[in-house]
Amino acid sequence: MSTTTSALDLPDARLHYELRGDGPLLVLIGAPMDADAFAPFADELAAEHTVLTTDPRGIKRSVLPDRSQGSTPERRAADLAALIEHVDRGPATVFGSSGGAVTSLALAQTHADLAPTVIAHEPPLLELLPDRIAQRRRTDELMTAALSGDRIGAWRLFFAQANIPMPEEMLIQWFGGEVDPQSHADEQFWFRYELPASVRWEPDVEALRARAGHLALGIGEESVDQLCERTTTALGAQLGIEPVRFPGDHTGFVDHPAAFAVRLREVLAQLGTR
Repeated sequence: MSTTTSALDLPDARLHYELRGDGPLLVLIGAPMDADAFAPFADELAAEHTVLTTDPRGIKRSVLPDRSQGSTPERRAADLAALIEHVDRGPATVFGSSGGAVTSLALAQTHADLAPTVIAHEPPLLELLPDRIAQRRRTDELMTAALSGDRIGAWRLFFAQANIPMPEEMLIQWFGGEVDPQSHADEQFWFRYELPASVRWEPDVEALRARAGHLALGIGEESVDQLCERTTTALGAQLGIEPVRFPGDHTGFVDHPAAFAVRLREVLAQLGTR
């Protein structure tokens, strides 16, 4: 499957994006996950869709000259709206995961005409939880560790907060070695700006409830008792939407792209979307 790579210049950022396939427009987004993380999943869907993937602002190839302006769900939603209009193959169905799920919800609130159907997979909306104050403190602690240079300590706190088991030897293997300058800059940008803005974002429940017939919430089959199962369930309760299960856990589309694509097609059919 051929991939077309390009960039969209906005007044404050250059957005890297990729297009695959042909058919109705389907957008796959993460935050901080970039386009590369979605590539195998996008390939699975490109036979029946034009699939748009992108690096979120300030990450990898999406250049943000003034990184101090940060990355909020609203800014990322505006970026995504600009991309959908730019490629001119919309309206789009949007699948967002993690921070990208928060982006997709922000887009649903402000650009329903561009994204009439949204699937939000495990949005980490910590402000919806009864223990939100404790969650804010934990987020502050891991941000402080990361920005002080304690990379392993920050990720240890992150996985503990997410309730995702992570053996110490794996933490050291993944986060204890040298990191290239680009990855380090992206990680610091995420910890400083993108992470707190995403987890502390509060949805407009009334606006989303009005879209409930074209909105699905997803949880991984292996995400039982994890933090994002709690947040997604809490959002579903407020919206009157029963979340649906997808293969794998928080990154199931990376680990099981073919099975995840099958499930996404089923969910789209249930929503009346091709």
